[in-house]
Amino acid sequence: MNYKYYIADVFTNQIFNGAQIAVFPNADGLSNQQMKLVAKELHLTETVFVFHESKDTKRRMRIFSPKGEIDFAGHPVIATAFVLAYCGDIELSEKFTPIVFEQNSGAISTNITNNDGKPVFIQFTRKVSPIIDRFAPPDGELASFLSIAQGQIDHKKYNTRLVSCGFPYLIVPVYNYETVRSARFNYQAWSESIAPQTAAQEILLFSAKTPFQDADFNARLVGPNIGLHDDPPVGTAMPAFAAYLCSFDHMKKGTYTFAVDRGETSSRRSVINLEMDHKREDTLTIRIGGEAVMVAEGSITIPEVN
Repeated sequence: MNYKYYIADVFTNQIFNGAQIAVFPNADGLSNQQMKLVAKELHLTETVFVFHESKDTKRRMRIFSPKGEIDFAGHPVIATAFVLAYCGDIELSEKFTPIVFEQNSGAISTNITNNDGKPVFIQFTRKVSPIIDRFAPPDGELASFLSIAQGQIDHKKYNTRLVSCGFPYLIVPVYNYETVRSARFNYQAWSESIAPQTAAQEILLFSAKTPFQDADFNARLVGPNIGLHDDPPVGTAMPAFAAYLCSFDHMKKGTYTFAVDRGETSSRRSVINLEMDHKREDTLTIRIGGEAVMVAEGSITIPEVN
């Protein structure tokens, strides 16, 4: 059968920036094996398959990377809402259109903002119950496996903490944007440190300094399973990052809005809008939003798979 798909650039308003996500707006009839093969063939960070299990404002979405299925990811929510609105699967009759996406991790409430009938901003809401561990490797070990100067690790406003909202991240603050960009993961130094004992497999390196006027933080993921020169999307780490920010005493109760950018102008820069309701409770409500642009559309013939 022929299946239509779209490719959108997410968390950006400029083509050839942000994260590339493929969306199949009507994947009814595809098997797990077929979806795995298609994701491998397209070889994008994530490929989304949408299933119409009801006729109301709910859609079932399955997310695959080239390596296999993913239970939760943020970029695909933005891409899927944008694509479904773009191709007419979701009617944008009001200024704000609600839609619920069912991922393997649960329901994701989403809102699409439109301008003249076109989707211009998508935001989804999550409630998380973060686990925060203040135990962290010493600065010398952090600097060694990140290949950065030890004096660049921030202790004035932040410090290194392990945060999990289902997936553990070692979150490391540094003073300068340039340090985030120049860091290089050193696997040998990592294996010789106490870091693997924290259970974190990815490090979210960030700075509160960025040269861009539309962002408050610059962030980057590195780790033992990330290529040395890769700069992968950080959307899935944003719940942990929000919980990390709220774990500091200087963050008073209230609603906060931040913009987090990833990359730079020459390497598919993304801008993620992060909003959180900080109540000093066990659960944290966060809203993640961004823009998207259409890149391509096409069809693929998917054979039966035994």
